[in-house]
Formats: sequence, C-alpha cells, structure tokens
Amino acid sequence: MNKKEKVQFVIDTLHKLYPVPPIPLQHKDPYTLLIAVLLSAQSTDARVNIITPLLFAKADNPYDMIKLSVEEIRDIIKPVGLSPMKSKGIYGLSKILIEKHQGKVPQSFEYLEELPAVGHKTASVVMSQAFGIPAFPVDTHIQRLMYRWNLSSGKNVVQTEKDAKRLFPKELWNTLHLQIIYYGREYSPARAWKIENDIITKTIGRKSILK
Repeated sequence: MNKKEKVQFVIDTLHKLYPVPPIPLQHKDPYTLLIAVLLSAQSTDARVNIITPLLFAKADNPYDMIKLSVEEIRDIIKPVGLSPMKSKGIYGLSKILIEKHQGKVPQSFEYLEELPAVGHKTASVVMSQAFGIPAFPVDTHIQRLMYRWNLSSGKNVVQTEKDAKRLFPKELWNTLHLQIIYYGREYSPARAWKIENDIITKTIGRKSILK
C-alpha cells in the first residue's frame, strides 16, 4: 500500500467501526465542554464525567462559577488531579469570559488560547466539538496511533497534528479524531496491546512495531 491507500484504509475501517462517534465528555453547551476538557488533562474521561455533574450543579456558567471561591472549586474537582492549577484556571477563565466576551465562549483559537489553563489541544476540542469548526486535537491515543501507523514521526504533538491535517481530508477531521481515540482505547492501547486485535496497525503499521 502507498500512503494514500493507507490513509483511505484507516478512514474506511474507522467509519465501519464508529460511524457516529459520541463526544466522550458530558456537557450541555460550549462553556461546560470547555470546563470538562480542561479537567480531563492528565485524567480520564470517565473520572471527569463523575465530577462535572457535581461542579455544574453549583455552577454551569461563568457568572455562577465566579461566585464560588477557588478553594470551593478545588475541593469539588480534587479527584481529577492537578486541582490547584485547574481550579485557578476555571475561576480565571470564567472571569475573563464575563469581562471580555459577554460570558460566552469565543469561537476563536486566538481568544481561547488566551484563557488561563487553556492550551491548543483544549481549544481544538472546543472548536471542533462545540462549534463544528474543523480542528484535529491530538491526545496520547492519536499521538501513539499516528506513530504506530507510520503516518507521523511521533516526535511531538505539534508535528503529529500537522501530519494528520496534511493526510486526512479537512471535512473528516472532527469525526476522525474521535474515531481514532475510540479505536486506540479498544484495539490499540498503550498497555496490554495485542497486535492480532489491531487490524489497522497489523495492516499498515511500522515494520519495527510488527516484528
């Protein structure tokens, strides 16, 4: 297979397995998605989905969030880890949304990445999943699989994102990044990986991995 055929094989296989991949983080609007994605850093979606209902019961919008103290936010979100940094980020970005954006999450990479505790990956998730704007957020699953599939060097997330955007059609980015995440969790995990279960890697993966 040449690279173009490999890319098409990935697209076709993922579409068969996950024709309509759900958004893994529970949310009801761009603000609650932004908070959930921020909380998911170095945590799991399952853990975040347990904690966000508790937080959003007290504050599911920036106006109510800043009525809580940083300490109150931290106490609620402690189980997801990195709570000192995340609680400050949640409070700080909520304040900025009110002061600069009329309490709404901006549909702009530039403005999103100016918010406390919001990096490029978080901004990409919000742009794609909240607003439907093409983006390709790269998490550990996508980083691992793009390397295993010999579609990226795996040097860093910046390069992996560039490679993904170059190889895959723009109109598929928002669906594809979710499909790859689900595939990585189910068929190509970092640990307890069995090549016989991983049809994509088995078919197009790096020779060094397949030995």
